Amino acid sequence: MSGVEERDIELGLVEKARRVLPGGSFGNFPGDIVIREGRGGRVWDESGKEYVDFLLGSGPMLVGHADPEVTAAAQARVAQGTTFFANNRFGIELAEAIVDAVPCAEQVRFVSTGSEADLYAMRAARAFRKRDKILKFEGGYHGMSDYSLMSLAPKRPGNFPQPIPDSAGIPRSLRDEILVAPFNDLEVVAGLVREHKDELAGVIVEPFQRIIPPAPGFLEGLRKITAEAGVVLIFDEVVTGFRLAYGGAQEYYGVTPDLCTLGKVIGGGFPLAAIAGRAEIMAHFDRSAVGDDAFLMQVGTLSGNPVAAAAGLATLQILKRPGAYERLFATGRELMGAFAELLKAKGVAAQVTGEPPLFDVVFSGEPVRDYRGTLRGDAEMLRRLNGLLRDRGVLKGEQKYYVSLAHTPDDIRHTCEAWASAIEVLATG
Repeated sequence: MSGVEERDIELGLVEKARRVLPGGSFGNFPGDIVIREGRGGRVWDESGKEYVDFLLGSGPMLVGHADPEVTAAAQARVAQGTTFFANNRFGIELAEAIVDAVPCAEQVRFVSTGSEADLYAMRAARAFRKRDKILKFEGGYHGMSDYSLMSLAPKRPGNFPQPIPDSAGIPRSLRDEILVAPFNDLEVVAGLVREHKDELAGVIVEPFQRIIPPAPGFLEGLRKITAEAGVVLIFDEVVTGFRLAYGGAQEYYGVTPDLCTLGKVIGGGFPLAAIAGRAEIMAHFDRSAVGDDAFLMQVGTLSGNPVAAAAGLATLQILKRPGAYERLFATGRELMGAFAELLKAKGVAAQVTGEPPLFDVVFSGEPVRDYRGTLRGDAEMLRRLNGLLRDRGVLKGEQKYYVSLAHTPDDIRHTCEAWASAIEVLATG
């Protein structure tokens, strides 16, 4: 098939999507690109254009696309039936692997999405504490539930701790159940916890918030504040779980929460997520342990799906091998360093911020410590850069470069050349 024919096919699919999908997309990524396949650290669209892929399906493909071991594990399960609703061996073994790896995990409950995991983690904190309010951090992403979509991305941030809904359709009454604090500000958090201790069920936080690392002592202080108040501390590790370390951000930063949520990596590219944590809190998912009044109902048709669990187990086996995280971090450090040097050489005011497996640039001369720091960046310049990179065969999301074990020296070289060319365009206006 010729390149012209492939391009015509993609244009036809884009037009069809505009007819049958709101906004012409699945709601995740612009609908003018249709991905056909992925292998390793690269993807191809329906027109045949090849990209170095830092989108990675929004993070799940940490070991790369179509990894042979993960693919074989999933295919073997598909041939034996794809879902049962009852327990299956692979889900049980994946739960055991999570308990062995993640410091806070004494028990695990599976769901299908990170949004569900975060929703149930907050509900478990409410059930355990018999309190209603949840404290979150401005700019923190915890899925698509009504409770989570508060002050994720307010264009005009309000006064703490008042939340600002991020979506239409959220009941006004829920604003009274969410408190909002600035990330990396222990003083504000301590004041809010003191003031609301008797009505606060839990604090939910991305230990690494989007692309912003925790300031030294922040997570340790958060652990101390919540422990002293008897408030449940929830780490949202849907992104960071098994990415920053085999035991997740809680291993990487050395701070153990009461509960955590996991997703993306643990499903090996299939829909699977989990809540994990202390047994006395997880007991609320077990009616026989807590009784009818304290029971937290949770049922999901595909929870613990055997295909997803088998793919997740295969992924974790790859990540457990000696040198896996050293290689991942080496790739990320090389990319971050090269990116920062290219921007500096052209006199572009910018901060390359994050951790080696997950980073991005903020076009600002000021260090970025919280969500409002990202708002001071030049968003239009970031959009231009992302577009220029896509033209040059580098694919990434609106925010974040996800790094994988499958990215090769050729991928790094191609990316650095694309950065150099795109930054030259930006620097010359």
